[in-house]
Amino acid sequence: MTKRRTWLYFIPYGLWLALFVIAPVALIIYQSFFDLGHHFTLGNYSAYFQSATYLKMTLNSVWYAFLITLFTGLISYPTAYFLHGLKHRQLWLLLVILPTWINILLKAYAFIGIFSQAGLANQFLSFIGIGPQQILFTNASFIFVATYIQIPFMILPIFNALDDLNPAFINASQDLGASGWQTFSKVVFPLTLPGVKAGVQAVFIPSLSLFMLTRLIGGNKVITLGTAIEEHFLTTMNWGMGSTIGVVLIIAMVVVMLLTGDQKPKGGTPR
Repeated sequence: MTKRRTWLYFIPYGLWLALFVIAPVALIIYQSFFDLGHHFTLGNYSAYFQSATYLKMTLNSVWYAFLITLFTGLISYPTAYFLHGLKHRQLWLLLVILPTWINILLKAYAFIGIFSQAGLANQFLSFIGIGPQQILFTNASFIFVATYIQIPFMILPIFNALDDLNPAFINASQDLGASGWQTFSKVVFPLTLPGVKAGVQAVFIPSLSLFMLTRLIGGNKVITLGTAIEEHFLTTMNWGMGSTIGVVLIIAMVVVMLLTGDQKPKGGTPR
């Protein structure tokens, strides 16, 4: 009876996994082996790896994803550390997560208004005597907005890792005469590294395939693999090439997950 009940619980999850994860990935892999004439070919992969344009897009995607993840991490870890020490930390964490409830398109259009020539950013620059600048449709504005959007997804796993850290380790470090920096660098940060890795996965992987922000904020000056996939599926209708790029992204995501996966048991224990 217990085994049968376990299988009954697994059926909804298994159906969801098969329909919305396995089937789409299988369709993308299948479609990548067909050309515009729906003939089986390996030419899509050959064209991808022999094209300087596609290889440059790949490097751009990895570079921008790296920068977004780096800036997100530099902001998120101190923020999570600070929030964890507050009295009503769950409430403050909720306020940090709250922007994720807003559609990304609405946030993008809000930043278009802020960064436009008549927006708040340029009004402030004019007020301090610098004058209006071209902020929108630049690499910097794209990275800034993408970082802002991804910050909650980095803060949450780091906050949870800090919350799971056994305070006995910190007390032992202090009792042994360690300074605050030594306690953080030798105890707190290593034991919360699994949270950082989870945050890297949550930020780096989606950042590889950004395409909406590249158009709305980057003004098509930022070209990534996500942009190329959109072009092939919606403009050139070359679904085979678009699927090929999608397969490359899937492989890149798997590699990132393997590199950032936590292979060792966590050092901290739940309180």
